[in-house]
Amino acid sequence: MAEWVKKILKRLGPGFVTGASDDDPSGIGTYASAGARFGFSSLWTPFFTFPLMAAVQEICARIGMVSGRGLAGVIRQHFSKTLLYTCVSLLVIANTLNIGVDIGAMASALQLLAPLPFTLFAITVTIVIIILEVAVPYRKYVTVLKFLALFLLAYWATGLFIEQDWWTVAKSVVWPQIHWSADFLFILVAIFGTTITPYLFFWQASEEVEEEELLGRRFIKSRQGASAHEIHEMRWDVFSGMLFSNITMFFIILTAAISLHASGVTNIETAQQAAQALRPLAGDHAYWLFAVGIVGTAMLAIPVLAGSASYGLSEALKFRGSLSLNFKQAHGFYGIIIISTLIGLLINFVGINPIKALVYMAVLNGIIAVPLLFVIMIMSNSQKIMGEFKNGALANTLGWLTTAVMTVSVLVLLWSFIK
Repeated sequence: MAEWVKKILKRLGPGFVTGASDDDPSGIGTYASAGARFGFSSLWTPFFTFPLMAAVQEICARIGMVSGRGLAGVIRQHFSKTLLYTCVSLLVIANTLNIGVDIGAMASALQLLAPLPFTLFAITVTIVIIILEVAVPYRKYVTVLKFLALFLLAYWATGLFIEQDWWTVAKSVVWPQIHWSADFLFILVAIFGTTITPYLFFWQASEEVEEEELLGRRFIKSRQGASAHEIHEMRWDVFSGMLFSNITMFFIILTAAISLHASGVTNIETAQQAAQALRPLAGDHAYWLFAVGIVGTAMLAIPVLAGSASYGLSEALKFRGSLSLNFKQAHGFYGIIIISTLIGLLINFVGINPIKALVYMAVLNGIIAVPLLFVIMIMSNSQKIMGEFKNGALANTLGWLTTAVMTVSVLVLLWSFIK
């Protein structure tokens, strides 16, 4: 491997993995559905969500670095048990459902490559994911996660190399088009929910703790606080990860708009339809490229989903939990990972459409994110918790703006359904 590639991969830390995992099958399904249904009308959303997403993830990372704990650990120490168990329950429920729809999407994508039963694929990928997360050491595993993110570049290539009217694309970004319909509001909340999503909040903070533990800071006191250099490096890492995520989001929407919406496909019901977004680049190999991309991103995202749920629940229950430990040292932590992944697998046998479920899961994430954002903003403004590292003016502006945008979008969506 070239030396410069090694240097880049070494510098890319939890923020990049977090950003890349955001473009999981649920994200791909939601963004592709937006492009297919509304064409260029939602192309402005990545430019809108990037600063909001980056601000929230930076806040979560800073909480983890300064407190020496994950989010659930901070809530347990400084807030009521009712709030703790409410936040952790919302996280575990959302993540387990998300794992289920991602496993279903993987199985459906693999069926494009081989005419084997859905059940066989679903069970096989579940077993592989569990073995990898439980058996592979964290240092090696995180490197694998960074490589898996490269599967997302297929959408970049499709968007860049296919001839199109870039002036129209630019106008769609600069002058946002908002359709005041229940369908558009639904997909808008889905976009926000799969981009600014609860599992990333908990994963980001916990991975900052993991990084410090790898440096030998095994005890909470030794992890508390941060230097200006550490904060700077964290911000570079977080912003680069969120930028990667939102650029990918832009190209997924774009490719779906130019290949599906333009040809009259406005509702994605199957993996075959979703794969057509890559046909301008891959031609008859679009199914293969889509399947590999879905499998790669799911292999990246499902461990993050299961891991973030386990971090939260382990801290709430005072289990010893870390991906740096082996199964014997943290059997409760890994047990939660295994159980949540297996329950996710079982969700696929209740008769849901795995492709449509991706978008509905994104909407649920958007709804659950609202109360969690309020808690995160209160924590990050606490002098007792954050000391000199509590939010500044910019973090507060963007953080509360994110909270307001998510809250209003969910309320407007609910109002559109009951009016």
